[in-house]
Amino acid sequence: MNRKQLINLIAEGENFTTEFKQRFSSHEKIAKEIIAFANSKGGVILFGIDDDSSIYGVDSEKEVTELIKETIINYCEPKVQFEILFFELENKEIVVLIIPESKNKPHRIQDYLPKIDLNNAQVYIRVNDKSVLASKEMIKILITQTNDAKLKNYSIGKNEKLVFEYLDKNDFITAKQLSDLANLSSRRASRTLINLVRANILAIHTKDNGENYFSNI
Repeated sequence: MNRKQLINLIAEGENFTTEFKQRFSSHEKIAKEIIAFANSKGGVILFGIDDDSSIYGVDSEKEVTELIKETIINYCEPKVQFEILFFELENKEIVVLIIPESKNKPHRIQDYLPKIDLNNAQVYIRVNDKSVLASKEMIKILITQTNDAKLKNYSIGKNEKLVFEYLDKNDFITAKQLSDLANLSSRRASRTLINLVRANILAIHTKDNGENYFSNI
């Protein structure tokens, strides 16, 4: 990233891959943003920039850098890759944290457990310009992406056919809707939709509140 690219990012405002922080708030709040970018398509966090794109600068580049490193070491599991850059704008110091998309998803807030707990893990993803908690369905998809566990020769049964028929008349379907439609348990409905995503037949989407829905690709 160069100075011109930074100025353009600030002018564009916060979005799917860009987050502004006037100051370093807390380790957990910053860890949430870092994890969300790593679990999504990557992104940048600009320290010293307010939500409205105003340039405030940071009091100490060194202090912010140390806080970022502490966050990544102590609050993110597994650890994420990162790069830190420094710029001066309007005689104010800006710290840029670059988080690439991870190849080791899903990342979560450190819980010191040997493996991920689907019921309690704090896994975040990026939705529009926000970082939101991922659902169990999304966590499972992230795991399969890391393991490259795509389904091959997937057998289409009656439940899958119900999904296709429903999507012929509607833009999307949820696990709850499939559960009601096919008289399935919520767990089985969720598994059916996840398998269709793994087979590259459906796409999974997340609302601002973290709820998932599924659509044709």
